[in-house]
Amino acid sequence: MLPQLPFGKRSGLQVPRTSFGGMRLPGDVDQAVAVIRHAIDAGMVYIDTSRGYGDSEIKIGKALRDGYRERVLLSTKWAPWITHIEPSDDASADCVLRRIEESMRRLDVDVLDFYQVWNLHTPEQYEQTRRPGGFLDGVRRARDRGLVRHIGLTSHWPPEELAGMLGDMDWCEVILVSYNVLNQSYAKVLTKARELGIGTIVMNPVAGGRFAENSAVFQPLLDQVGAVSCADLAVRYVLSNPDVDTLISGVNKVADVDDTLASAARPSFSAAECAAVVTFIEKLSRRSVGFCTGCGYCMPCPQEVNIPQVMEAVYNERFLGFHGNAVAQHRQIGSVPWIKGKSAAACTACGECVAKCTQHLPIPDEMAFAREHLS
Repeated sequence: MLPQLPFGKRSGLQVPRTSFGGMRLPGDVDQAVAVIRHAIDAGMVYIDTSRGYGDSEIKIGKALRDGYRERVLLSTKWAPWITHIEPSDDASADCVLRRIEESMRRLDVDVLDFYQVWNLHTPEQYEQTRRPGGFLDGVRRARDRGLVRHIGLTSHWPPEELAGMLGDMDWCEVILVSYNVLNQSYAKVLTKARELGIGTIVMNPVAGGRFAENSAVFQPLLDQVGAVSCADLAVRYVLSNPDVDTLISGVNKVADVDDTLASAARPSFSAAECAAVVTFIEKLSRRSVGFCTGCGYCMPCPQEVNIPQVMEAVYNERFLGFHGNAVAQHRQIGSVPWIKGKSAAACTACGECVAKCTQHLPIPDEMAFAREHLS
């Protein structure tokens, strides 16, 4: 069983350093149940899911039968600004309470350990959350009825703003933010949360799956810090931050559990090794290599090409060496609901984007590169 550490002062709970993310479960129900139970048996007892993760709640509910429910800390989340289950969904207390009750039926449980405000990232959403009769009041009503034990928050708000706002969130017991080798901007949020006694959870520890594959570009860094793979580097870097209570590992197969646990069992990186990671990444940053920063000034494209997304895929291929991730990212454009527009195949090299680009990058050439190498 994994050792348990304090999960912030506000919750009064303990949590293992590595936890289970239910966003990428196997499609087959029996396989999903087997993977979930393997993770719980191994000590991943904090489980994160969402009403918006397809049938994740249903699969987790099946896995939690036969005594497994009593062994875990179960967390789910929802917000109307992310997904509507019914057309009338809003951030009212009544609607939130309905969603909580629905998630409980899907999970087949009598109580949720955590319910989180999902992806809070604008002032308007925050106002909807805290106003009388709003989102928080719905969660509090559920807590008063014994349906929810603790309240949390997930956020992609700009980190400087979010860190400054945490002091006003006396209701927040745990917070989930993105933090990894490639995106360290939320470190200040993690530090502030820890100071306030808020439990800290990290999502995207392997940078949205990039570090799940190895890259020749990163081999010198792996050798320098003694990491056995890019994924090992990513997990150990996150867990070397003392402000991180636990990380969420998106699990699809048993090996995902075992590999994450193996990395967590290895020594944390020293301050010097963490500094070496930061220095290495800085040399590969878009600013350092003079590549697309994703500012979006090139948009809109008359052919509806999602230029920033294509350029992101090119960056992952050319500068980071993550070929598989780059190909998948390019192919997802227009084929999944959360990535709009068209791929580089639709580019006609009209040049309008070049005139608008603040760095005057040869964008049509990059579109041709994407068509050749990432299609």
